[in-house]
Amino acid sequence: MAAVSDRLPAFPWDKLEPYKATAAAHADGIVDLSVGTPVDPVPQLIQRALIEAADSPGYPTVWGTVALRDAITGWVRGRLGASAAEHRNVLPVVGSKELVAWLPTQLGLGAGDKVAYPRLAYPTYEVGARLCGAEAVVYDDPTELDPAGVKLLWLNSPSNPTGKVLAKEDLVRIVAWAREHGILLFSDECYLELGWEAEPVSVLHDDVCGGSYEGVVAVHSLSKRSNLAGYRAAFVAGDADVLGELLEIRKHGGMMTPAPVQAATVAALGDDAHVEEQRERYAARRTALRTALEGHGFRVEHSEASLYLWVTRDEPCWDTVAHLAGLGILVAPGDFYGEAGARFVRVAFTATDERVEAAVKRLG
Repeated sequence: MAAVSDRLPAFPWDKLEPYKATAAAHADGIVDLSVGTPVDPVPQLIQRALIEAADSPGYPTVWGTVALRDAITGWVRGRLGASAAEHRNVLPVVGSKELVAWLPTQLGLGAGDKVAYPRLAYPTYEVGARLCGAEAVVYDDPTELDPAGVKLLWLNSPSNPTGKVLAKEDLVRIVAWAREHGILLFSDECYLELGWEAEPVSVLHDDVCGGSYEGVVAVHSLSKRSNLAGYRAAFVAGDADVLGELLEIRKHGGMMTPAPVQAATVAALGDDAHVEEQRERYAARRTALRTALEGHGFRVEHSEASLYLWVTRDEPCWDTVAHLAGLGILVAPGDFYGEAGARFVRVAFTATDERVEAAVKRLG
């Protein structure tokens, strides 16, 4: 039996292990700015909601409780500007990475089909294509692609790794192009709450999609905005026909968000105060790291949103990784995200204030 893993690229993070060991040997310990995992506490109101729903002996539903669907649709209308969103336009998922990796398979794609994603991108878009045997294709501007055979188009704004934000007029143009060619568009908007020098806009905004969700779906996660990476709380919103099909498939696959997590998601989406508090933490860490990196000779490109700084010293990325590891700082090499990142590194500001301060001192 052929191993499915043979279709996949080598797991990139394994290559960082020697550099992680070097950084960990620093006298003051490692400052890990590589993965971008939240480190701050889960807000108390979310923890309380999880605990209060802990006595959940029965199976949850794939579509989620009415309260969850109410919370998601309300947030989508209010935060994304998708005024026509209803229950049939939303679907909870078990973390956004699961959705990204298995979406092409669940859409029935395979050999002869193409999945398109940005030239610099989260590696799981490619993984999803490879898992189902489709062809992965990259783009700089999706409207310059040959549309023949393209069945799924991924957008990612704000971008991981670059932090680049697509302007509203670009989103309008891309949505129109995808609809013209009958291409399903999924927009990964997991960093939408984290705009610093730009205001990210959803593809579901009335001004972008014209109030119709035909052929358009947005992906959202609570991992970053609410420190819920450990909860695997996420959802998709948009085209009711697409989500209805995914719902039926996911019912058969048992892809259910646990009931306590559903309750926690309702609490998280109903509160803006904790989101703003977390934004303030990240903003302070971002400013401190950006200033220190520029003082150390780095150039920052894009980075107007998300949880990362996309930086370069105009040298091979692994040389930069080695240099910073020698200072006890671990970062992600840019080539993890595509060949176009070969002279950049991605620096996450998801570390505690104390560790960020340590990095700043070392860079100084």
